[in-house]
Amino acid sequence: MTDGERKSLITSRHNPHVKEAVRLRDRRHREKQERILIDGARELRRAARAGVRLVQVFVCDPLLSGDDSRLPVELAATGCEVLPVNEDVFHKLAFGQRAEGLLGVAETPHRTLQSLALPAGALVAVLEGVEKPGNLGAVLRSADAAGVSAVVVADGRTDLYNPNAIRASLGTIFVLPLVEATGRQTREWLAEKKCSIVAARVDGAVPYTAVDYRGPTAIVLGSEAAGLSPLWSGPDIRAVRLPMLGAADSLNVSVTAAVLFYEALRQRTAGAA
Repeated sequence: MTDGERKSLITSRHNPHVKEAVRLRDRRHREKQERILIDGARELRRAARAGVRLVQVFVCDPLLSGDDSRLPVELAATGCEVLPVNEDVFHKLAFGQRAEGLLGVAETPHRTLQSLALPAGALVAVLEGVEKPGNLGAVLRSADAAGVSAVVVADGRTDLYNPNAIRASLGTIFVLPLVEATGRQTREWLAEKKCSIVAARVDGAVPYTAVDYRGPTAIVLGSEAAGLSPLWSGPDIRAVRLPMLGAADSLNVSVTAAVLFYEALRQRTAGAA
C-alpha cells in the first residue's frame, strides 16, 4: 500500500467505522449485517486464502509483529479497505485481551449441504445442538488436522462465525467446508451420500475402535448438555463409546471428536506407508 493509498489514522473510538465494527461482537448485528469479525493475523491470512471476502481491516502498526508487518499490504491487494488506528482504538476493537494489531470485517461465508462436493470415501463430522462457540472451534481445529472432509452443524445453538469459534479454530473455520442445516436435512443428505453413521454416545454398545471408518463415514457428536437426540438412533446407526475409567462419565465434545477423528485417520492410513 503506497503512501497515497494510506488512510488517515483513526484516533477516536467514536469513528463510524469503529462503532460499526464493535457492534459485530453481538450476534444480532452479525446476522443483520451478514458480516463477521476476524481477529488476528493467522486467522485473517487463512480467511483471505480461502476466498472469504474481506471488507475492512483495522491495522495498528505499533502492535504488529515483524512477520505480520507486510500482511496489511497483502490484504489490501484483495480489495478490502485498510484503516490505520491508534492503540487506544484498537483495544476497543480487539476481542477480549487479544491485541495483535490486525482485525478484519468480512462478509459471512455461506454454504449449503447441496453445495458440498465430497471426495470418495469422505469423512464427515456432524455436530448436533452445539452451544459453545469455543467447542465448535476446537472441533474444527481437530477436524482440519485429521483430514475430515466437511463439518455439518445440525440444529446448532450458536452462530458459526462467532469470534470465539474463529479464534478457537485458529482460522481453520475458513479452510474446512462448513455448513449448518437441520438434523433431518442432515440425515437425508448423509443417506444420499451413502455415508455410514457412527454416533458417539455414553451408552454406546460398541467400543469406538471396533467400528470400520474406512468407507464414506459420518461421525456424529452431540452437545455436552443434552447429548444426541433420538434422531441419531436406529438400526442404521452404530452407537460407539469411549472408555471412561475414572469418576467422570464423559469427555468434552472436542476431545471426543479428536479421538474419533484420529481413529478414523489411523484406520485409513494403516499400511499406506
